Amino acid sequence: MSQDNGRPRIVFMGSADFAVPSLKALVDGGYPIPLVVTRADKPRGRGLELSRTPVKRLAEDLGLDIFQPLGFKKPERRQVIRDANPDLIVVAAYGRILPDEVLAIPPRLPGGQYGCINVHGSLLPKYRGAAPVQWAVINGDPVSGVTIMTMDEGMDTGAVLSRAETPIAMDDTAGTLFDRLSGLGADLLTRTLPGALDGIVVPEVQDETLATMAPIMKKDDGAVDWSLPWLDVANRVRGVDPWPGAFTFTPQGLRMRVFPFLKEAVGSSGRPGEVLSIDREGMVVRTGRGSVLVPEVQPAGKRRMKPWELANGRQLAAGDVLGYPK
Repeated sequence: MSQDNGRPRIVFMGSADFAVPSLKALVDGGYPIPLVVTRADKPRGRGLELSRTPVKRLAEDLGLDIFQPLGFKKPERRQVIRDANPDLIVVAAYGRILPDEVLAIPPRLPGGQYGCINVHGSLLPKYRGAAPVQWAVINGDPVSGVTIMTMDEGMDTGAVLSRAETPIAMDDTAGTLFDRLSGLGADLLTRTLPGALDGIVVPEVQDETLATMAPIMKKDDGAVDWSLPWLDVANRVRGVDPWPGAFTFTPQGLRMRVFPFLKEAVGSSGRPGEVLSIDREGMVVRTGRGSVLVPEVQPAGKRRMKPWELANGRQLAAGDVLGYPK
């Protein structure tokens, strides 16, 4: 290996907030980072100003070289990574599947796997894919975690090097769990790397019979399905916070953001989505099994508020049935 100061040269590939602690941990651990690869800047906001990825912002602060390719089909883009002469590629929330031409750039690990290691926000083989954190909360899992794995041509199908768990509390949202897992992943990465590079850590092949998928979140995934049991409704609201955010519509077509944390409420029988009562504590909404108390909502284009404020403005009333417009 072409090591600097006894440490292997690592090309880091990441984009989202989840990857930031891992990059910082590698730098703090003395690993030479000759190149940081991240997604291209995207126009955001009304002014369509270009927005940098969180990883790019950190890399700029650290004075690291940055590369933002639009894919790797062109040989000259892959050559940029080769020219960095990496002993290892570390990937965390990069946002794009790497072709085998990129995976093959670093030397192979002692076990024969590609010299590319991924920090993944689930306990693989459960929740392969783009949104493992959100789906763990939505599905009401009691525990989540991170996995350090080798990479191959599949979607999170590589051999597992290490795992670390954390419980999912009832006051966790996807956002709070995401933040906790990102730090857990950075710590696990730096603890796993020496053994993986020396061949001490034996990669564990994933059990394909236990594999589940965590598809990318879409805006419509935030739509509240009131026909579900109350706990499933509450978990969905937590799991899509902060993005895409839970929402529902009044019969008049008013879109409302729904916030965590919904609580089980005592309510008489009614149709799923029916507003059973409104008071200073919130509104009680019937679900497919049980009822929930919704403390706050945010009508489109307005501030966050109590449901009784909407009721005073005659935009919401007991007896309204919430749902998605047909």
